[in-house]
Amino acid sequence: MLVKAYSAAVMGLEATTITIEVNLTRGVTFRLSGLADMAVKESYDRICAALPNIGFKTPTANLTINLSPADLKKEGSGFDLPMAIGILGADNKINCDRLQEYMMVGELGLDGKLKPVRAVLPIAIRARKEKFKGLIVPIENVREAAVVNNLDVYGMENLADVVAFMNGHGLYEPMVTDTRKEFYAQQCNFDDLDFADVKGQESVKRALEVAAAGSHNIILIGPPGSGKSMMAKRLPSILPPLSLAESLETTQIHSVAGKLGSNVSLISQRPFRSPHHTVSQIAMTGGTAKAMPGEVSLAHNGILYLDELPEFSKQTLEVLRQPLEDRKITIARANYTVEYPCSFMFVASMNPCPCGYYGDPTHHCVCTPGQIQRYTSRISGPLMDRFDLHVEVPVVPFKQLSSMAPGEPSSTIRERVIRARHIQTERFASLPSPSGGVGGRPHCNAQMTERMIHQFAEPDEQGLNMLRMAMERLSLSARAYSRILKVARTIADLEGSEKVQSQHIAEAIGYRNLDRGDWAERGI
Repeated sequence: MLVKAYSAAVMGLEATTITIEVNLTRGVTFRLSGLADMAVKESYDRICAALPNIGFKTPTANLTINLSPADLKKEGSGFDLPMAIGILGADNKINCDRLQEYMMVGELGLDGKLKPVRAVLPIAIRARKEKFKGLIVPIENVREAAVVNNLDVYGMENLADVVAFMNGHGLYEPMVTDTRKEFYAQQCNFDDLDFADVKGQESVKRALEVAAAGSHNIILIGPPGSGKSMMAKRLPSILPPLSLAESLETTQIHSVAGKLGSNVSLISQRPFRSPHHTVSQIAMTGGTAKAMPGEVSLAHNGILYLDELPEFSKQTLEVLRQPLEDRKITIARANYTVEYPCSFMFVASMNPCPCGYYGDPTHHCVCTPGQIQRYTSRISGPLMDRFDLHVEVPVVPFKQLSSMAPGEPSSTIRERVIRARHIQTERFASLPSPSGGVGGRPHCNAQMTERMIHQFAEPDEQGLNMLRMAMERLSLSARAYSRILKVARTIADLEGSEKVQSQHIAEAIGYRNLDRGDWAERGI
């Protein structure tokens, strides 16, 4: 008897419907076709152990299973459930009339229990697109899949529940959740990470506010203990909240990577990824045999923070250059090519020298000029050029450190950032989506094209003269010129100014005082 069940295979963010064809005839052999990897081939062993444990006998027959389309590689343990249901259907143990209405995914334990799998959200989106009535998943994945509307999602504890459901026995209700209510309720939960705890450093907090308002890349340079990491970790608390569309896109990436916890529906806060400096190129950009997203994609719509930037390998840092510009990354291997979005805010921190105390008035630096030069040269000029703001973080004086007065809270700073982002959203709303652009039209100043810069960030004559002098004295590149104008536009938005004025240009230039040409002169 021939029976068909349905599941899906995920490559990148796209899911493809897989038809599991199970055929039983007289005999004693087992065949599996359809370009299955080892995890899929081992499914039969798990099924044979699970069936007796839920009261069914493994059929003794000539069993052939085909995973169609046969030329698409199938990976992972998520095919256990549909293969087991297909075998039971071919053995006349379940009613096959409902199989064509449901897509299934799940790993089987030897006791018949369903275990969670990754990439359930893209599969649910595919099931709705293919007009399946419902999706059956392990109970731990049900909230993740229930995000997709117009699709009945059933979370099952074990294989016996799925059999009873297919036979019409028992009462099983689809998961119903108020996704919007849960999403908005969790958006402002930042625990104890608040800028009110930061003593002093007003100029640095101002730079971080500007960076957050325009989604600009920023690097913090200062001696140990000056508060670089402390302030960087509090940056998410002043970023605008995720929209539902951004949250869905971010959740898909984390779902494919298997980074969603159990009973999680949508990611409600912007990601903050902080990989260790021993991270490899593949872990940073993504890839491996399963085309998994890397750190740059996991930081999509959020922050990628690299602490102690010069300690990262030069090769790992250089692979960031293209994703920072294109806001997407294409991973090409011999047997696949996938594309992931990676529109993130790049934040980094570093010491000015190997010992960390160059330029610190309270400590003596023991590094030679050659050591300082070698240390800073680990960061290439093109990568440094991609930071919109270069900020020196001084040591906090004891008077400010011992002060009991709290600093400005994140909630107040966040309100100003949200107002500035709202101005930018309205400014770009009427623009057509740029051809070849990523994610459609820009929604913040950091994403402006050159044409948009001339349209919205053109300075007055005094500001233009000031910018010309800075370009000549600091040996700035053409990219730095564009980034200064973008930052100036953001500063003007924070002040509610329609035009970019000379004081906005002056402040934006001040955030480039550690540019490459200046570093060569000062040795830092």
